[in-house]
Amino acid sequence: MISSAKARFQRISPRKARMVINMVRGRDANEALQLLEFTPKAAAPIVKKLIASALANAKIKSASTDAGSLYISKATVDQGPNQHLRRWRPRAMGRATPIVKGVSHITIELAEA
Repeated sequence: MISSAKARFQRISPRKARMVINMVRGRDANEALQLLEFTPKAAAPIVKKLIASALANAKIKSASTDAGSLYISKATVDQGPNQHLRRWRPRAMGRATPIVKGVSHITIELAEA
């Protein structure tokens, strides 16, 4: 692992974020940034910003690191807590069910090829 970046408490459901993460996992970092530029998914700008942050972290960590040789070695999306957005939806016979809002923790790790 050369560098990593985390985006925690992102207001997107993990299922939607995993679709975008699965597209870029294993690709070159620069290729992934170009792919995300034209991806019409809600998670694409979040993941693009995260990959750019991981590239910046790699340059800060080691100035001699070539950005062209870095690839996404590990990319995960985990579910975050739903504590602050608790809402209730009325249901039949006086019952109520919670409205679950998606919160994600996204992690990207870059390594040298």
